[in-house]
Amino acid sequence: MNRDEAAQYAVRWVNAWNSRDIEAVLATFDDDVEFTSPRALATVGVPTVRGRRALKSYWEAALARISSLRFILERTLWDSETNELAIIYRSEINGEAKQVSENLRFGRNGKVIAAEVFHGAGVPPNPAVNLTGLRPAG
Repeated sequence: MNRDEAAQYAVRWVNAWNSRDIEAVLATFDDDVEFTSPRALATVGVPTVRGRRALKSYWEAALARISSLRFILERTLWDSETNELAIIYRSEINGEAKQVSENLRFGRNGKVIAAEVFHGAGVPPNPAVNLTGLRPAG
């Protein structure tokens, strides 16, 4: 994979999630993938989900709790030496927006063999919100 292919992968990944097409996302993951996320801990009781079948179950359980979902791709970072792709996006789920980085490592077979998700602090629903009236605590 090169930088352009990584960027195209990220676009397809975001589109698949926005369509709630778990199968399209899973098609790019290795059977023995290891997926780590704080959301997995909250949803299935373990921070690292092992195997594509278990990952599908986790994502199905997570999507069942979500009434609205939209990912907005902001940028990608590709490291060709380690075959790692960071997909940085704005996640809007059930009215809550936050920055997220989905870090994927690809194996020799071109499939994702490991993934780790980092959730940032929430962001205002409208970036134009005026926060000048806020005062620091203390």
